[in-house]
Amino acid sequence: MAIDQARKSSHSKVTPRDSSRYEERFAARARNIKASAMRDLMSLAERREIISLAGGFPDTASFPTEVFQDVMGAIERDHLASALQYGPTEGSRELRERIVEIMAYERATATADEIMITSGGQQGIELSIRSFVDPGDVVIAEGPTYPGAVPPLTTYEAHVVHIPMDDDGMKVDLVEPTLDRVAAEGRTVKLLYTIPNFHNPAGVTMSEERRRKLIEIAHRRGFIIVEDNPYGQVRFEGDPLPSLYELDEGQGWVIYLSTFSKILSPGLRVGWVAAPPPVLRQMNLGKQAEDLCSSTLSQRFVLEYMRRYDWREHVARLNEIYRKRRDALLTALEEEFPPTATWTKPRGGLFVWARLPEFIDTKDLLARALDRDVAFVPGGAAYLDGQGSNEMRLNFSQNSPEVISEGIRRLGEVIRELTDLFEGLGGV
Repeated sequence: MAIDQARKSSHSKVTPRDSSRYEERFAARARNIKASAMRDLMSLAERREIISLAGGFPDTASFPTEVFQDVMGAIERDHLASALQYGPTEGSRELRERIVEIMAYERATATADEIMITSGGQQGIELSIRSFVDPGDVVIAEGPTYPGAVPPLTTYEAHVVHIPMDDDGMKVDLVEPTLDRVAAEGRTVKLLYTIPNFHNPAGVTMSEERRRKLIEIAHRRGFIIVEDNPYGQVRFEGDPLPSLYELDEGQGWVIYLSTFSKILSPGLRVGWVAAPPPVLRQMNLGKQAEDLCSSTLSQRFVLEYMRRYDWREHVARLNEIYRKRRDALLTALEEEFPPTATWTKPRGGLFVWARLPEFIDTKDLLARALDRDVAFVPGGAAYLDGQGSNEMRLNFSQNSPEVISEGIRRLGEVIRELTDLFEGLGGV
């Protein structure tokens, strides 16, 4: 009887009621992690009735089936054993040499020895923060910042100071006063994290004048810039501006991050870091602790694709699709949002950032919008200091123009209802 009871006990399922068993045992850094709003909303993409304007999903449906079959056939025929084996932590040498070509197209000069393959661009962010930030160290970031950077920033207990943006990106003239204020408080700025091209979530691009000024400040004041550039190739208008990595001229103050998620497929989970050798050595140790190496199968897929096809032609096709969807979103916003709302008009990337009247809390708006089967990312998810309550991120890459227009129509209805309620309660 005792044996039967023990067996039953050992097979009992853990339920949410048992959470107290773990709470006191979780590491302090685990308890401090702030979730990514994008991950929390990701499950909505699987519900067909939901029009999701939340996640930054590239249009993978446009990837040609015959190209996929050709590449996978080449791997099966010529590289199967090596594609299924472990690889070096820093990644395939030949792929790193190909990445040098991609970076040159984006006005960033590097060598293969300055590049490490990562498991998506997200790992590059995490490794940058892990390598430099101690608890309490200050990280400067745009306000708003990439919601996906929030979990690693909170994991490593960074103190994030936001610098606002306008249509020309981060207001770089506020960087030095921020450095002075932080120093007066007895703290150290370790990193400045920025997305200069087609910012996620703001959709704006840092001007060349501000890029040069930011590099000059970094050289003079001695802080590391993490330049996150996943969207640089997703361009609808204008010519590429020089990267911060290029403007640094090899002085070693810039870490450059990018990914194949936006130019091939996010499911591949292949990104990269370009950085000075001492930084790469430290990141290599951190990556060994996380995953030993990025997927060799995914790396081989990217490499075989680049051997056979011009990635720029695929990106050009994607950009034409995205441009039409951006235009549909901007048109719908003009038609459906109130005159008091404002939004960015991106020349590339995947996102528009909208600001609503201050009496509208976009968390509350999201709850109401989900009842109408439409979703977005509330603005507070892109700040770590409580800002953004009346702001929102809208994605235009994953839906057709018709679906985007319908989604914004539904959102406009909810906003009008909240506005009527506010005015009915005596609001001005």
